[in-house]
Amino acid sequence: MPETRSMANGNGAAVRSAKPAKDEEENIFLFYPNLIGYSRVVLAVASLYYMPLHPRTCSLLYSISCLLDALDGLAARHFEQSTKFGAVLDMVTDRCTTACLLVFLASAWPRWSIVFQGLISLDLASHYMHMYATLSMGGSGQSHKKVDESRSWVLKMYYSNNKVLFTFCALNELFFIALYLLSFSSPLLSPTLLKDGESPASLHMGSPAAPKPSMIFTSPWSAGAMEYARANKMDSTVPWILAIISAPVMLGKQWINVIQLVKASKWLAEGDLLERRRQGLPRKIAKKTQ
Repeated sequence: MPETRSMANGNGAAVRSAKPAKDEEENIFLFYPNLIGYSRVVLAVASLYYMPLHPRTCSLLYSISCLLDALDGLAARHFEQSTKFGAVLDMVTDRCTTACLLVFLASAWPRWSIVFQGLISLDLASHYMHMYATLSMGGSGQSHKKVDESRSWVLKMYYSNNKVLFTFCALNELFFIALYLLSFSSPLLSPTLLKDGESPASLHMGSPAAPKPSMIFTSPWSAGAMEYARANKMDSTVPWILAIISAPVMLGKQWINVIQLVKASKWLAEGDLLERRRQGLPRKIAKKTQ
């Protein structure tokens, strides 16, 4: 109940005035969008656990985690719970899960590892530079999703339209999930899946010859060995279709990452020039007169 105290009015009668109670402090960490973000992290970690040998389970958990990325934004707008912590949590989760999947692809296809390493570096660098530039140059109320059209109409369209943003992010992840499934199902990309006597040199595009399953799993009846056998019998038709459909969008996403990196770098450089001018740099040294 609110605290009350007695006061005397002009006639000497005691009256009570209510003192407003202190507002309850909100717990940002328990906001609905952030709870969804925590569930995404749990699903992502679970998908990583199943990633080496359980492609179906891993793909399902990973896909659900990615789809929840759209739900937390809807919850933030519906419950008016948009926070900087939630925005950072969302971006960090996206970057980490994608990087982990690309690390697996680099290990599945060592000959193409430099490509996956480059994609990881571009993704992390472009988003870090963009977020740092917007937060340091745009003021206290600036968000990484608020991009002025004069700086880049591509980034403006990408971040301001939720449908465009979701489409690019979803199909980008779908492409890498399809590659992940192909590492278990396509002999064209993974020659180790070919039967004995069916490994022409022209097909050696992926990993080198791998040891037999019996050398990896001590017991042929172990859960890992059973899943390994089932995975090698996966049909590659659907993953190939998904990869072909999503490939153009994935390439477009990498192009946007390059633009994002370049624009953020230029924005930071502009800020550096303004700061140097404010400090009167470079200082010109007066020539000594003889």
